[in-house]
This record gives sequence, C-alpha cells and structure tokens, in this order.
Amino acid sequence: MAKEKKFKLSADEIVKMVEGRSGCIATDKITVDGMKVGYMFRDDPYNDWDSGWQFFSGTETDEYVDEADNLCRYAVNTIANYDPAIIPYLDLPIGTELERIPGTDKFNVIPR
Repeated sequence: MAKEKKFKLSADEIVKMVEGRSGCIATDKITVDGMKVGYMFRDDPYNDWDSGWQFFSGTETDEYVDEADNLCRYAVNTIANYDPAIIPYLDLPIGTELERIPGTDKFNVIPR
C-alpha cells in the first residue's frame, strides 16, 4: 500500500510556469521534503505524455530510489514550481545530465 504523502506545495500553490512540457518523474525529496533539484537527466520518453525528464535532490541513495513509493509522475510544470531553476534547461536534448552548481540556481552539464 502506498504511503500517504504530505506535499510541500498544495495544489492551489501550483501556478503555470511552463507550457507544453508534459510529464516527468521526481522524488519525494523534492515534492515532500522541499529540497531543490540537485541532479536531473533526460531519458527516452516512455510514452506521449512523458518528457523524459527525471529530477532528484542528489541526496537519494540507491535504496531510496529502488522504493517505488519514493518517486512519482508529475507534470514538469509542477516540478518547475518547486524549483524554477530547472526552467532554462528543459529544452535540452534526450541524453542530457545536469548537476546543480552548489549554492546557485545554475546547473552544469555532466559530460557523457
């Protein structure tokens, strides 16, 4: 049974920040604990609704990520409300990996 989640932002606090971005995956470290995105990557989309983006705080362990209840699908707009610093990077291509420059709202591309 899925655990009950208390999100950091209520539904009425979510405003339109980005359009036409479809869905993504994010961890509870962002949406429940309120941590900023520390690591993000864009994978091949699973379906027409998926943008391919996945967002992590960067503090998640493998065990944390392996627990399905710790991740959920969201509209990219929802995650942009939690951390607007992601917005300038959303048009980057599939295969992009980024990590936040500590103490800033900027991300560096991780070379593959």
